[in-house]
Amino acid sequence: MQLYNNLSAEERATLIEQAGKERLTISFYSYAKIGNPEIFRNHLFIAWNELDVLGRIYVAHEGINAQLSVPADHFQEFKDHLDSISFLEDVRLNIAIEQDNFSFLKLKVKVREKILADGLNDNTFDVTNKGVHVDAERFNSLIEDPNTVLVDMRNHYESEIGYFKNAVTPDVDTFRDSLSIIEEDLKMHKEDKNLVMYCTGGIRCEKASAYYKHKGFKNVYQLEGGIINYVRQVQEKDLENKFIGKNFVFDQRRAERISEDVIANCHQCGKPCDTHVNCANEACHLLFIQCPECAEKLSNCCSKECAEIAALPYEEQKALRRGQIKSNMIFKKGRSEVLKYK
Repeated sequence: MQLYNNLSAEERATLIEQAGKERLTISFYSYAKIGNPEIFRNHLFIAWNELDVLGRIYVAHEGINAQLSVPADHFQEFKDHLDSISFLEDVRLNIAIEQDNFSFLKLKVKVREKILADGLNDNTFDVTNKGVHVDAERFNSLIEDPNTVLVDMRNHYESEIGYFKNAVTPDVDTFRDSLSIIEEDLKMHKEDKNLVMYCTGGIRCEKASAYYKHKGFKNVYQLEGGIINYVRQVQEKDLENKFIGKNFVFDQRRAERISEDVIANCHQCGKPCDTHVNCANEACHLLFIQCPECAEKLSNCCSKECAEIAALPYEEQKALRRGQIKSNMIFKKGRSEVLKYK
């Protein structure tokens, strides 16, 4: 039985458009002990492929981390399947604020060492001894408390376009980088301050809160369900929204608009802008912020050099890439030296 995709992203996009059906973008995670991740991975692929589920899913001995696009008319079947798995029964599903039928174009279920690249040795502490989960209303109250330190557990390119009022936003490229920096910066306040954390959907805070409790922090809190769940609660309960700007997301949408504030700038000209794009030169593919004017001027590329390459016939571009390791600059997310206002 085929347990991998046989359609390209372009072919899948065409099928989605022809189907004309609404799809839901969903994310969830669960820490659990999985004896054989490979068997579990195959089970998920078979079941979800039949439901036309698309997305990026990581499975490991420690659990599952999933970002998905589910046909709306198959949602109940999808939910029933989750509920049939003991550790996923009634798991919280974060449903995107802004829906896009093309948020994911392939089903990728991958076995990983961990569901979250944290660089930690989990054998040294109890990952289930986590911080206190708080809802949007309690979170709003906590972050107005002068005795609270609010920390953004996301990366610099995420907080660059949106963050919570008064949040500390570490200038880091990865989650693993932020853990030691935050611990060092707050080491004098392990007992006298509330450490309140947030991230996109909650998974990073889940691990970080257990880590910081292990490191001696006494009052550790995390935003239940992350920014995605917070915004939904704010809308449903008519609460004050304390998030400014956009929420970065890891799918084709790249971000959800939460407030009308534009807090970032085009990395090429410096104009107010918070739209992330990938460089049109496939050999580069750098993620950066670009305004419409610069996009037109540089043909959706990060530099003149990339624009020249992207203008070449496809076969010539392919020949230039042959045998070369793809640049790691894609993971530096806007730190390239070609960007004047990075």
